[in-house]
Amino acid sequence: MMKGYTKEENSWMLYDWANSAYSIIITTAVFPLFYKASATSAGVSAANSTAYLGYTIAIATFILAMLGPILGTIADYRGYKKKFFVFFLILGVLSTASLAFIPSDQWILLLICYTFSTIGFAGANVFYDAFLVDVSSEKRMNQVSARGYGIGYIGSTIPFIISILIIILAQNGMIPISTTLASQLAFLITAVWWGLFTIPMLRNVQQKYYIEREAKPIVNSFKRLAKTFKEIRKQRALFLFLLAYFFYIDGVGTIITMSTAYGSDLGISATNLLIILFVTQVVAAPFAILYGRLAQKFSGKIMLYVGILVYIGVCIYAYFLKTTLDFWILAMLVATSQGGIQALSRSYFAKLIPKEKSSEYFGFYNIFGKFASIMGPLLVAMTAQLTGHSSSGVFSLVILFIIGFAILSFVPEVDKNVVQSETSDMSV
Repeated sequence: MMKGYTKEENSWMLYDWANSAYSIIITTAVFPLFYKASATSAGVSAANSTAYLGYTIAIATFILAMLGPILGTIADYRGYKKKFFVFFLILGVLSTASLAFIPSDQWILLLICYTFSTIGFAGANVFYDAFLVDVSSEKRMNQVSARGYGIGYIGSTIPFIISILIIILAQNGMIPISTTLASQLAFLITAVWWGLFTIPMLRNVQQKYYIEREAKPIVNSFKRLAKTFKEIRKQRALFLFLLAYFFYIDGVGTIITMSTAYGSDLGISATNLLIILFVTQVVAAPFAILYGRLAQKFSGKIMLYVGILVYIGVCIYAYFLKTTLDFWILAMLVATSQGGIQALSRSYFAKLIPKEKSSEYFGFYNIFGKFASIMGPLLVAMTAQLTGHSSSGVFSLVILFIIGFAILSFVPEVDKNVVQSETSDMSV
């Protein structure tokens, strides 16, 4: 899978392999189940524990949304991008490891530590995404971005399988540890995996596009931030894409972060949920790569349409979900598009922005995505509490995908513009 790519591209893609362990074990699978069990043992109802998780995710994303553009603007100075990446990486890895040492009955403390790990994970991703312009050309960005997600899904299955085996063996008394300790070991495995496979990126990926350092960098960064915000508003294609992204990625992120809690509320056993999530990762890998290849043929915008339509179907189907088989079908539908829609959004945006300001612009990309991620979990949380049914909250996300689809239709086809530009350059 790594042949035909440069050392920088491979090292960049390998970070998806590294951090995807966090996505599946902490964000989606083991931690939500661990937290739900902790909250339930403390007498918190299923609907309320799901709601509290939603509120926690909203708080973490709000903090990062506020920091993203400011830090991104500063990070565009020469040599700063990697420094910020390393800071959030360390915060994420250490916070993830610390989850293993929190007593299982301290559900509030678990949520607090989870908040810091989420900030570290998402913060590092801001600068990781911004490095895409430093490692690849516009012509290859769709494929490199999608391949990164595909590699990530494959890589995440390894620590996930190890974690599942330890948990299952513990549950059945085949190893002399408790299920609680088995879950905590999974958190440690995630932290080690994440840190270990980030080393190639730390060694081989450098900031090629940058702005030279100035006197009073923080003051000037705020001035540039205000200027860039005005520029974005004037750039119709960029502004409309960010607006469309704001809505549809909200639904995507909410479904990813709250799917396990939703399945738990439906009465699906922890073992079944872990198996379903594992298969989802396996199925998602080739589909993420397929999205990248199809984007080369049909354009990234067309494939974004496809992904949004699939998610609309997911939300509608989720409303009628009753059995474990239904959850299996739902998970496989999500698997076909979750990596593709995220990868192509990243590369589509990268083609629209000036390379020397990639961190700054990806800071805005982050703020649109993160503020959207506040709205989604809050919408699901409030709807679940008002109706007493998690399915109503998931169904309410349909409107976000529809709005995103409608706005995206007004965004120019960037891939065609790139092809035309390359053709013109060749003719000259």
